Amino acid sequence: MDLLSYKRIGHGVPLVLVHGYLGGQLMWRFQEELQNSFDLIMPSLAGYGESAAIKPSSSIPGNVENICNLLDHLGIEEVNLLGHSMGGMVVQEMAATRPERVRKLICLGTGPIGVLPNRFEPISESRQKIMSEGLESVRKGIARTWFVNPDSAEGLLLSLSEGAKATREAALASLDAWEKWDGREQLGRIRAPTLVIWAREDRSYDWNQQQQFLEGIPDVKIEVVEECAHNVHMENPKLVNRLIREFIKEDSV
Repeated sequence: MDLLSYKRIGHGVPLVLVHGYLGGQLMWRFQEELQNSFDLIMPSLAGYGESAAIKPSSSIPGNVENICNLLDHLGIEEVNLLGHSMGGMVVQEMAATRPERVRKLICLGTGPIGVLPNRFEPISESRQKIMSEGLESVRKGIARTWFVNPDSAEGLLLSLSEGAKATREAALASLDAWEKWDGREQLGRIRAPTLVIWAREDRSYDWNQQQQFLEGIPDVKIEVVEECAHNVHMENPKLVNRLIREFIKEDSV
């Protein structure tokens, strides 16, 4: 069994951060100051980042299995769990199917519908571009959609450098995983208190997906961030980090 590569820093209660499409463990650079409050565990999913040599999963449950295997290896039973974008699908699935392992859940720039009905481009178009134009060209175009002003965004270079580590196999497998996954019927099974963070200018996940979170998860609240896009945790890390810290520490014993 191949274990996911991960970065672990800090001290306190465990907080696992799961990156999104064409990302990796270093995508959380702007959240590393949270190490003063939490034990941060930042894995690279199979086929991405420092886990690029591991065969990628073409299903969201398969990615959950990989994360749980890593936590078993680390001897950690229960965690706070945060997922961005595709990583948000993974953490929803984990919270719904392994509720005993998730203390609190944060869904960041994500949604419960894998096909992303109002994404900047259909999944089929992204797949076709990867196959015809190559992943390098496609990842550059996709990363620009994650920011309100990509040319002035500090996070764009970070996103591009992490995306460059992804394999073509992983990029295509993830698109397959999205198309096969629909988490709406499982939302009611999420027992963990949940925070949804969504940016008004997000071009990947629209308000309708956030509304389904609010209607489906029993214990949920939402924070809407203005003047930011999909990578809100890079565009306004000060606010996002404060929301994360306050939510996890809320009602802590």
